[in-house]
Amino acid sequence: MSIIKTTIGLITIISLAACNSKPTPPTVKKDSIIVAAAPKPGDPIKLDSSKRYIYLTWDDSPQPPGTTVSKGVFHQQGVKATFFVVGSNQVGPFKTRVVDSLRNAYPEFLMANHSYSHAKINGKDNYSLFYKRADSAVVDFLKNEKELNVGVKIIRLPGNNSWAGKGKIQGPKSTLEVCKRLDSLGYKIIGWDIEWNQNKTVPKESVDEMVKKVNDKFESGYTFEQNCLVILSHDRLFAKPQYADSLSKFISILKKDPRNVFETLDHYPLVMRK
Repeated sequence: MSIIKTTIGLITIISLAACNSKPTPPTVKKDSIIVAAAPKPGDPIKLDSSKRYIYLTWDDSPQPPGTTVSKGVFHQQGVKATFFVVGSNQVGPFKTRVVDSLRNAYPEFLMANHSYSHAKINGKDNYSLFYKRADSAVVDFLKNEKELNVGVKIIRLPGNNSWAGKGKIQGPKSTLEVCKRLDSLGYKIIGWDIEWNQNKTVPKESVDEMVKKVNDKFESGYTFEQNCLVILSHDRLFAKPQYADSLSKFISILKKDPRNVFETLDHYPLVMRK
């Protein structure tokens, strides 16, 4: 009898304890929000062999209003472009802001290295002497990278259509030593396939002439990289409204061809090649 009472007593105690205890709330997992990392200059992409890649590359930035006007046209047209900057052109707070705007506009725009001095010696462009002094020329590019905080190792040589990367060098003999040294430091030197030339400070070719140059070059297959076309021009040529309009029309016509894709130079095959 005592055993039964004891058992009943224990059951009663356990039941009361269970009634008085608070239930453990279920574990609630917070929803995980995955935020994609912002693309960084130099992040590789896969190119589509069925497309024609166009690289708009504008030299001698900052040259406002040409730089800001060109940026506005590219933005309005929804295309990417690369601006090659010159450190000695960054004079005063406004030009500094222009350079900052280029640096911070990736992936729409890419800022690359066009030397600090633009090969100026005693105030004038002196390409032959600049490249002859290979040591000081390399220092000039390194200075520009540091002063302007250029985030990619992409260089265009002032006044010369030279290419270099991973030991592959093409260009005039006068730039060979500078190309070798920059290549050994891991830089990619990018020239151009066609140029929108200048007549003093305005574009030389018409829109139709430039479109023809683009299509002819692609159709001939004679570009530095297959299915890729690097177009060189200069910021200052498009400062006036009528020439900004020409630039806009040029891009509009090219966009009508579904094969054409506009990219920045960090997505050029020579640059992405390991």
